[in-house]
Amino acid sequence: MRIGVPRYLIVGIAALFSAYHLVLATYTIDMPRNPVPVFVAMALYAIATIISLLPIGPIRMPIWMAAFNFAIVVAITLLVSNELDFTGPGGPGYASWYVAASGTLLTITSTRLRHSFAWLGIGFLVVQSAVLVGPGLFALGIVGSASWVAVSHVLSTALAKASKDAHRFALAEREATDWQAAQEAHVYERQFRLGQTSAMALGMLRQIQDSGGELTDAQRQECLHLEGAIRDEIRGRKLLNDAVRDEVMNARRRGITVTLLDEGGIDDLSEQDLDRVLNRLAVALHETKADKVIARTVPEGSEVAVTVVGLRTVADGEAVALGQDSLEDDEVDLWLEIPRSVTVPAEA
Repeated sequence: MRIGVPRYLIVGIAALFSAYHLVLATYTIDMPRNPVPVFVAMALYAIATIISLLPIGPIRMPIWMAAFNFAIVVAITLLVSNELDFTGPGGPGYASWYVAASGTLLTITSTRLRHSFAWLGIGFLVVQSAVLVGPGLFALGIVGSASWVAVSHVLSTALAKASKDAHRFALAEREATDWQAAQEAHVYERQFRLGQTSAMALGMLRQIQDSGGELTDAQRQECLHLEGAIRDEIRGRKLLNDAVRDEVMNARRRGITVTLLDEGGIDDLSEQDLDRVLNRLAVALHETKADKVIARTVPEGSEVAVTVVGLRTVADGEAVALGQDSLEDDEVDLWLEIPRSVTVPAEA
């Protein structure tokens, strides 16, 4: 049941073995002094076997069922053995079917991972048989019953350990696969960013090479703009498309400080909604007159996808009159909330 063998096949084989003991009991029904206790034992054994072999529930037998099986072993042993004559020549023969039947029921109990109850039942059989027939107990088949329980115990324990090991190996393999996928994603991301950086900076690098590092003030300023654009590719992520890149560069050339922060809030947007959000952001960057612009994604669960704040630096008039030009305040020049869907108002 733990290694891919169909459960119904194991249940079917166990049912055949159990039925065989009932056939033996029927075949030797004339040997007991009173057949009524034997019929009762047969019924009890059949009920316990059917309950134990029902292909439902967990593989590990409930403790009440294991205790019930042990009680049935005690009952059928006492019911049948008290009606047999163990002193005659050849002993009771097949009429001692209850020993093998008890061994089969205890083997089922052990197979379903209730080993303590199985060995408790074997111990009862040994003690009861020793008291009843003395050294001749081995002729009753107790050794065979104990051997089946021992084999079941060893195999079920080994299979349980193999199942745990297989589960642990599967987890390790899954973790290794996830780690490899993450590493491949990191490599792809680095290659992608390097490609973008090379494409953006290649023209300026050639100018630096051609001029021998002697740049004009305008070229130095353009280098700073390129540095900001490269930083946007790292921090802005999905907040960038061609339109946003162009407008951010134009805004920086107009002297505006632009900061793009993508914190993963728009990863779930469809391509259509993402294009709409980014195009609206590009329009806001094109139209703003602010000195500082900060665009940030909003965490998932909000109706707003991106917030855009534009700040304008305003000098305090009294401070200017006193010659303290460094005292400045920022006032909000732009406040824009770009919704995830078109049904939400775009501005507040």
